[in-house]
This record gives sequence, structure tokens and C-alpha cells, in this order.
Amino acid sequence: MTESQANPPADDPRGEPSIPPGKVAGIDYGTVRIGVAVSNSSRTIASPLETYTRRGAKRDADYFRELAGEEQIACFVIGLPVHLNGEESQKSFEAREFGKWLHAETGVAIAYYDERFSTAQADELLAAGKLTKKRRKARRDMLAAQIMLASFLESGATSRPDPGSIG
Repeated sequence: MTESQANPPADDPRGEPSIPPGKVAGIDYGTVRIGVAVSNSSRTIASPLETYTRRGAKRDADYFRELAGEEQIACFVIGLPVHLNGEESQKSFEAREFGKWLHAETGVAIAYYDERFSTAQADELLAAGKLTKKRRKARRDMLAAQIMLASFLESGATSRPDPGSIG
């Protein structure tokens, strides 16, 4: 059972976890940097917020609690990096562990969403912008989070416990 299934506020009639009303934050998980994007309260727009550099468990927890409170986050959507065949990777496992930790620290609902190609799309967009390598790196993770969050919102804002195969 995924964290989004274990901690949903309510289920919809199809049996999928529903997301509480309000803003949703997209998380592009990384061991060093975490990309963060936030939706508007009506969940029609996803905007990049920042790339957070990890600073240790206590400071990370403080950051995410503050983010949840200031932005009034109803749900964190964590991108799952999966293989093309839909199988989860080691990074997927790490992202799920991060989601469990994030829920424990903030009390905010957690959902997971397939993030395949979000970083590649971010790289393409940033390359087209003719930014320096340093500026691309500074924006890459938050843009990947925005791309993933926009896809999540466009899909009807439901968690996908099993991303499935592309082929």
C-alpha cells in the first residue's frame, strides 16, 4: 500500500485516494537538491517555487513545515522516477521513503506521480533559453517539479500507485 493510499483524507467512488481541497506542492526529490513547485488554490496553474538545497533532517523538516503553513499546502505530490517499463527504480524507493518522512513531519497528505521525462523536458526548455550552465542548474529541479505538477493537475489530480509501462 502506498503512502497516498494509507493516508488519504477520503476516497473517491473509484477507490482512488482523493486530495483535500487547496494548493498542491510538487516535489522533484533529490538527495542533494529538491525542486518545489506550487499550484494555485483552484489547481489550474503550476508555478516553480524554488530549488531547495538539503541541510539535514531538522532543517529540512523546518523548511517543509514552514512551506506547508505559508503556502497552505493541502497535499505534497512527490515525483516517482520510474523506468520506461513502469518498474520502480531505487530512486523511486527513496522518493517513497521521503514521502513517508514528509508526511510524518508536516501532517500533510502525500501523493505520488510518475515523473518520467520531467527532468529531460526541463533541460530542453532551459537549453532553449540560452542560460549559462550555472543558471540552468539553479532552475532545473524546480522546473522539473513544475512540469510534473502540471501533468498531475492535468490528469485530474489523482495519485498513481502504479505508474505502469509507457510501451
